[in-house]
Amino acid sequence: MSKTKLTINRNGSLKIEGDFEIVDQDGNVYGLQGREALGLCRCGLSANKPFCDGSHRNGFEHDAKAFDLPPMKTK
Repeated sequence: MSKTKLTINRNGSLKIEGDFEIVDQDGNVYGLQGREALGLCRCGLSANKPFCDGSHRNGFEHDAKAFDLPPMKTK
């Protein structure tokens, strides 16, 4: 099984690549028709949510830069 990779695109979508499935809140699987890469909307403007349709080109801005999260909290 290949490792799944998520790329946070500058001013755009989340690109997911690899071996994955996407399910809704009820556990129903989206039919991805064999796709091994696609874009997920993060701007909220897509008419095809949760998938990206390019609507972010109308003004969504976020310059994605990697950073380290703080340590996980323990009890």
